[in-house]
Amino acid sequence: MNDTIAAISTALGVGAISIIRVSGEDAIKIVNQIFTGCDLTKEKSHTIHYGHIKADNDIIDEVLVTIMKAPKTFTKEDIVEINCHGGISATKKVLETVLNNGCRLAEPGEFTKRAFLNGRIDLIKAESVMNVINAENDSARKVALQGLAGYMSDKIRKIRTQMLNLLARIEVHIDYPEYDDVPEVTSKETLEEITKIKKELEELIQKSEEGEILTTGIKTAIVGRPNVGKSSILNRLLKEEKAIVTDIAGTTRDTVEGKVNIGGATLNLIDTAGIRSTEDVVEKIGVEKSLKAIEDANLVIVVLNGSEKLTKEDRQILEKTKDKNTIIVINKDDLQQQIELDEVPLKNRIYTNTKDLEGLHELEEKIQEMFHLNQLKQEDYTYLTGARQISLAKDAEKILKEAIR
Repeated sequence: MNDTIAAISTALGVGAISIIRVSGEDAIKIVNQIFTGCDLTKEKSHTIHYGHIKADNDIIDEVLVTIMKAPKTFTKEDIVEINCHGGISATKKVLETVLNNGCRLAEPGEFTKRAFLNGRIDLIKAESVMNVINAENDSARKVALQGLAGYMSDKIRKIRTQMLNLLARIEVHIDYPEYDDVPEVTSKETLEEITKIKKELEELIQKSEEGEILTTGIKTAIVGRPNVGKSSILNRLLKEEKAIVTDIAGTTRDTVEGKVNIGGATLNLIDTAGIRSTEDVVEKIGVEKSLKAIEDANLVIVVLNGSEKLTKEDRQILEKTKDKNTIIVINKDDLQQQIELDEVPLKNRIYTNTKDLEGLHELEEKIQEMFHLNQLKQEDYTYLTGARQISLAKDAEKILKEAIR
């Protein structure tokens, strides 16, 4: 990390301004070589200066340059931010000039990496930076901001301190049993304290697994045999004609995807090809993708045609999804009903049709109820985020269980 890095920090495109960020030991010196307006090396930290960026005596752009001196910066290194006009050509030319004068192009996420390695932020905060950027709904944004503010780090630090204090007392008691002023550590007290810590960690893991859907979304597969209305339901939920809808069975041959916000969480919708036996090579691939989508989904919406009797494919789909989080949609309830309802599970069953949107609101409410979205919104947003954090917490939980045993 001895070199100086630079990159465009704003989205590349036409806009009012673009920002080129430079970080490293020589950041101020390098930018000063190409800046006209003042001597940046003599200016105070956290100040903004007007001037121009030049290359070979040609003015490239009119800019505002912000200098921030270590250690009170994001990376704890000297940082310079060049605010230039937002045109693609101007932005690229300013970056090119910076690189030609001694900087290296930063790798993706390298500014945050340096902040972590220099002790400015911990790993939870580093991951939260990316979570803020990638947040697809307001709840995900709030969870990420809690991590960025350090609330999750504080909670983990508290649990870790409890473990270390207990371990220290045990070791002191073993190493110096003759000292009268060392509090006695009994198995009973140790068991009670480990059990208390384990319970606190378990609650955090459970809450985080529930809250993870706020950040990653609910992977939702809409499945059923051909021509039962899957694509119509997808289109109504998305409020756009995303999937082609016809009366011809097998119209959807590949998965069609979209996103919709329900109860503060993102529903990652996958409309699958109709599941049936077929000799059509393309359709067969689509059916295989549909079966894979069922395995990977957090939620499966099984669509049945209420105006027809159950088929062999319907029964196979019900059997395939019986152990998943499933909502069964009896579609086409505006037609004469012939479906054998005694063979369809009553739990999480709703009725709908896609002509007058009947039942779609009930479907959205059922999803919120199944994943406790209203409850999650009312609680605080201090969760572990992502598989890595939750996996490590589970490793710690296993060790505590072993200690209790």
